[in-house]
Amino acid sequence: MFEMIDLHTHSIFSDGELIPSESAQRASAAGYKTIAITDHADCSNIDFILPRMIKVCAKITEKSKIRVLPGLELTHVDPSDLALLVMEARKLGAKIVVVHGETLTEPVPAGTNLAAIKAGVDILAHPGLITEEEVNLAVQKGIFLEITTRRGHSFSNGHVVQMARKCNAQLVLNNDAHAPGDYVGRTMATNIARGAGLSEKEIIIMFENSKKIVQRASA
Repeated sequence: MFEMIDLHTHSIFSDGELIPSESAQRASAAGYKTIAITDHADCSNIDFILPRMIKVCAKITEKSKIRVLPGLELTHVDPSDLALLVMEARKLGAKIVVVHGETLTEPVPAGTNLAAIKAGVDILAHPGLITEEEVNLAVQKGIFLEITTRRGHSFSNGHVVQMARKCNAQLVLNNDAHAPGDYVGRTMATNIARGAGLSEKEIIIMFENSKKIVQRASA
């Protein structure tokens, strides 16, 4: 049985509803063993979020039954700025770097998906109608594409699965959690993956991919 991991969540450090410790407790109660808190960031707040998040994630991990990794999600920034922001995030200590992909439901700048992949992020979140060229580059760079349980962003899950299967790209499933009820748990997460067209074998591989990212982040 795969371990429940969510590498894309938010707290009050951006637009989430919960402080980090409560978010972690909610995730733990829903069966998650590891989460990453990846609050929205750009050049205005990246150096504010990460030092505090690193401290609180270490404290939560020490005191509770869940591992919490500090990260961030670069969001709605100009694609030309992504490479430098990814470098800065890693320099500041982010364990997981996510970029807010070209979801169908928000006006993300065109070119974000490609710039994020070129910048070497860990996860390209809800990448919308990502192109075959972009997916092939993600494969070359070892970047994971996200299947999401979040309303709206999940509209393109089926397309992402089709492109990933065609190009042999690596997938992860995240909740993009902002509120107490967003940690869907094992049964719903599995059903959403099935609804996106994944086979049982592909679902197991996808959840193992999250474990690989955690191991890489912890090395």
